[in-house]
Amino acid sequence: MFIRAYLRASTDEQDASRARSSLENFVSSQNKVIACGYLENASGGASDRPELLRLLKDARKGDVLLVESIDCLSRLPADDWSKLKAAIDAKGLRIVALDLPTSHQGIRDTMGDEFTDRMLAAINSMLVEMMAAIVRKDYEQRRERQAQGIQKAKSASKYQGRPVDQELHKRVKELLSAGLGIRVTARHASCSTTTVLRIRDAV
Repeated sequence: MFIRAYLRASTDEQDASRARSSLENFVSSQNKVIACGYLENASGGASDRPELLRLLKDARKGDVLLVESIDCLSRLPADDWSKLKAAIDAKGLRIVALDLPTSHQGIRDTMGDEFTDRMLAAINSMLVEMMAAIVRKDYEQRRERQAQGIQKAKSASKYQGRPVDQELHKRVKELLSAGLGIRVTARHASCSTTTVLRIRDAV
């Protein structure tokens, strides 16, 4: 069984590798190992995510697509989600999400009969679809509230954009000054390598 872990964070300021230990612990509890990891900072509402597309290109029938939660995989509109799900199904990938217990069957060596396996697969597929719809609705509602908040702040002449994280900038500069590399600095500062490069170049 070839397990492909997909880790995603929405912004450069977030650490896409944050969930790695949770995924590794879960897989270890099933006496398995993660064979390959795909990590990127990209919006779940975008369909053109390079690492996700690379995962789909690499995948083979029977592989497991492991995620922390369905929203790591998709916050896509219905049409785009249907296309992504069709691509996943066409590859014969099994989606396993830590927060969706019914999907965990996909990572286990079962001795069930064909009928039972097909029933479990159908139930899991339905729940994955439901979770994807819920995640998208939550995504749209949060974006709407954010837009309303920004508009209200602008009307009151209070909107100044996202504030600079001074502590993060200070931490990154200290680590770089100590001679640490980009990736090591990102890991110690709990941010992305893109953020480290931006802070470094602004020095």
